[in-house]
Amino acid sequence: MGLHVETPDPPELEEVDPNEYEDAEIVGETDYRRNELEEFLREGAWEEAFAQWSKDADLSEKGFQIIMDLEMIQQFDFFWDSFAERVGYHAPGIPEDWKEREYHPDIDSWGTVSGINAGITELGQVVCDVLKDEYIDWEGDYDAPDDLPDF
Repeated sequence: MGLHVETPDPPELEEVDPNEYEDAEIVGETDYRRNELEEFLREGAWEEAFAQWSKDADLSEKGFQIIMDLEMIQQFDFFWDSFAERVGYHAPGIPEDWKEREYHPDIDSWGTVSGINAGITELGQVVCDVLKDEYIDWEGDYDAPDDLPDF
């Protein structure tokens, strides 16, 4: 299908402990390297990832406009998970009580909510993949003990 919209500005990454997210799978303390990731996003990773995502996005322009109206792009969080040597992310989403809260006037069905939540999650994964594959060359923080036997 594809989505033909202008690329929005990349998110500004704030200091948040990813362990506090409900779906967190981060192990231990680490340097989340948000400053470097944010710089990569500004240097082209965001634009590249957004172009990849939007080319095949299964999201309507109406759905994308809702994302922009709700400033969901700025709510993304990307961080380095040194234990797993991957870029982690937390994608924003429309809450289950959208109807009761009158969250946005153009949200009229669970299908719209599901499409937006799925689309924004897919965008987050594409951004992580682009960052890891094309921008990051960091080594993990794990150091093997010096007293390991030679085999």
